[in-house]
Amino acid sequence: MPRSTDLPTPQSTDPAGEAGVTFYRAEGYRPEDSIGYLMRRVLSGLAHEIERQLEPSDLTNAQWLPLLRLFVGEGSTVAELARGCELDAGAMTRLLDRLEAKGLCRRLRSVADRRVVNIELTEEGRVAALGIPAVLSGVQNACLAGFSAQEFETLKGFLRRMIANAPAKLPTATPLIPGGPHEA
Repeated sequence: MPRSTDLPTPQSTDPAGEAGVTFYRAEGYRPEDSIGYLMRRVLSGLAHEIERQLEPSDLTNAQWLPLLRLFVGEGSTVAELARGCELDAGAMTRLLDRLEAKGLCRRLRSVADRRVVNIELTEEGRVAALGIPAVLSGVQNACLAGFSAQEFETLKGFLRRMIANAPAKLPTATPLIPGGPHEA
């Protein structure tokens, strides 16, 4: 557990404190105190445990998401699944090849537009997808052990605020090497 003296000290970005707070500075930056690092650790731990618990169903961490999205109706084409799973179309095609080889889904060319390939779960795919929410709920609840209901809602609110802040408030990248290829 980090001591309070090990944590970054918030610094106001202006004397009046009106422009917000700067939590990190380049000098003295410690990756292990980074929220990105900590979130990555949480995600990695979740992924590892979800995959471990799904092992009896022969599903990998990469495979459960498209199955679940198909199951709940959040995608029915390669393009929709790729967007929803944050994969490019080629990676989604390879993933669907593996799921189809396992007998969990099938591809059907659209009658209305031959360029569109629809994906549907097989009966085996529906059975496999049916168990995914229980695994996800159990793993996430284990990670939230000791949190109150209010802390849980606060955490979700903080994460949503970070998501909302990220695109609009990120500074423009600066080159790591002065005079490097990205510097005009």
